[in-house]
Amino acid sequence: MAVIAQISLGVADCERAGAFWLQALGYVRRPPRWDGDDWIVIEPPPGVTGAAIAMDTSESPAEDHPRIHLDLQAGERGLDAEVERLLALGAQRVDWPHYPQPGDRHPDEPPFVVLADPEGNRFCVSE
Repeated sequence: MAVIAQISLGVADCERAGAFWLQALGYVRRPPRWDGDDWIVIEPPPGVTGAAIAMDTSESPAEDHPRIHLDLQAGERGLDAEVERLLALGAQRVDWPHYPQPGDRHPDEPPFVVLADPEGNRFCVSE
């Protein structure tokens, strides 16, 4: 059975994207595989489970409504505090009409906030 080895994000600036996601997720940078390897791959620190993320240089713009995106869980900080932390790291709020506004949401439906990383890649944050 196949398993996900890593997730690749298309970015214009690998260093900028890597710096954001390292801080956002608390990941560590994987050493280059060989001399001259300019890919940035970040992964969970030892003892932590999670998927590696590669910064893949791309000239195409980030999609407004991507078919695939990352979903983050806020964890112990809570949604509002985590969103504020990510904004301070360089994320931007995205107007996303596809999720109900807080007062319109069903009580069993978790709240989601849609953000974009400094490269414009959309991702969601939930409680």
